[in-house]
Amino acid sequence: MKKLLVPVDGSECALRAVRHLLAKGSGTAPPGAFEIHLVNVQPGLPGDITRFVSREQVEGYHRDESTRALAEARAVLDTAGARYEVHAEVGPLADTIVKLADTLGCDEIVMGARGRSALAEFLIGSTVTRVVHLSRVPVLLVK
Repeated sequence: MKKLLVPVDGSECALRAVRHLLAKGSGTAPPGAFEIHLVNVQPGLPGDITRFVSREQVEGYHRDESTRALAEARAVLDTAGARYEVHAEVGPLADTIVKLADTLGCDEIVMGARGRSALAEFLIGSTVTRVVHLSRVPVLLVK
């Protein structure tokens, strides 16, 4: 069974990637013939913030943000009756996505071509471009 990693940030573009996956499969496999792994990656908080809050508060914040970002994608998959696993990670976005794909033994990464906002992409750099550059497996971009 083909394993697919689908990074989700709560954006409409990420949801289009999930819907594309359900509607058309991943190009070489029909829908239902693959194992879906949703992932949300939260960037770590700077030290000048974490210095003043407890580790539990930081973990709770990351957990809440991941839950919120994954909610719509999970609803789409639940409505379709698709089976999937959810992963909530913290770290550098592209590096964490690629590392998780390697760890899980994924055959492909399916992701939206744009993230949350133009400002975020400007400040963080293009996560999509970095994933494509770092990944050892094919990356399917959905616009």
